[in-house]
Amino acid sequence: MKFTEILTRWYSVNKRDLPWRLTKNPYHIWLSEIIMQQTQIKQGLPYYEAFVTNFPSVFDLANANEQDILKLWQGLGYYSRARNLHASAKYIVNDLNGEFPSTYKTLLKLKGVGDYTASAISSICFKEPHAVVDGNVYRVLARYFGISTPINTTLGIKEFKVLATKLLDTKNPGDYNEAIMEFGAIQCKPKNPDCALCPLNNSCVALQRDKVDNLPVKIKKTKVSNKYFNFLVIISQDKQTVFEKRVSKGIWQNLYQFPLIESTKSLESHEFDQLNLDDTILKDTSIEYSLYNEVDIIHKLSHQHLYTKFWIIEVKKIESSSIPVSEVKNYPTPILISNFIDAFNF
Repeated sequence: MKFTEILTRWYSVNKRDLPWRLTKNPYHIWLSEIIMQQTQIKQGLPYYEAFVTNFPSVFDLANANEQDILKLWQGLGYYSRARNLHASAKYIVNDLNGEFPSTYKTLLKLKGVGDYTASAISSICFKEPHAVVDGNVYRVLARYFGISTPINTTLGIKEFKVLATKLLDTKNPGDYNEAIMEFGAIQCKPKNPDCALCPLNNSCVALQRDKVDNLPVKIKKTKVSNKYFNFLVIISQDKQTVFEKRVSKGIWQNLYQFPLIESTKSLESHEFDQLNLDDTILKDTSIEYSLYNEVDIIHKLSHQHLYTKFWIIEVKKIESSSIPVSEVKNYPTPILISNFIDAFNF
C-alpha cells in the first residue's frame, strides 16, 4: 500500500473531532489555521470557539474594534497574527465585497497568509492541489524518507515542498493534507513517538537507521538576547493608574502596559534611583515606592528573554491622563502584564 493511501486510511480512523473539520467554510478554516499557528490544539481551541462566537462572519470581524480583537487574543502570543486577521477581514469586506478568496493565488494576498496557509485553505475548501508543508509534515517526511537536509534552509524548504507535492493525492488534496498533518501531530510526534504502532514502521528510514530522534534537522539561527524590564505601577490615592498603549511596531504593538523603563541589569530594591524617571510623569513628584518582586519574572520569547520587575509607586495624585485601577483588566495586554494584574489583585 502506498504512503499516501496509508496516511488517508489512518486519518479516517484516528482523526480528532475538531470543530473546523465539520465545515468547509473558508472563513472558519482561515480562523483555525491562523489561530493554530505555533499553538497547540488544546490551547488554541477555546480561542477558535471564542472568535467564531464573537465574530461569526468575516463582516463581524472586519467591523470589530481592534482593541476587542486583541483582548480576545490575549494569552496566545504572536499578536501580529490578530492584527493581520483584522486587516485581512477589512480587505475582504471592503475590496472583495465580502467574498472570501477561493484560490491559492488570491489567498496569498491576505496579510499574514503564506504558502502553508494558502495551500491548506485552497485544498480543504476548494480542492486545489496544493501540498501543505508545516512542522508536522516536515517531521513525517524527514523521518520516513530519511532526509537530513535542514528544514530551515532555502534548499530544505524547496526539497520538502517538491516531495510533498509529489505525494499529494490530487483527487482529495484537502483530506490528504489534513491526514499528514494529523499524523505528525498525534502519531509521528516530536518526542517519544510510538513507532511500534505506526502503520509506516515497515518502511520508515529513520526507524530502520535509528535516527527518529535526530530528524528533522534544523539549524539554530536565533540568538537569544536578555532584556531587563522595569514596569512602573503607579497608584494614586484616588485609585487611578497610568496605562500606556504601545504604538511602536513590535510583538506587543497596540497592547497596553504600565510605563516601562529598561535597565542594563536586574535592579535590586535599593537601586530604584538608577531608573531614569526624567521622561515619566514621576519627574518632580513626591512618591513612595516598593519592589513587588525581588526575583525577576522571566518571560521567554523566541528571540529574547525578558527579566522583569514591577515597581509599585504610590503618589498623591496623577497629573497626566489616567484610568481607574479597576479598569485595567478591560484592556488587551501582554500575558506578562495580565498575569501581574491577576496576581496583584488591584
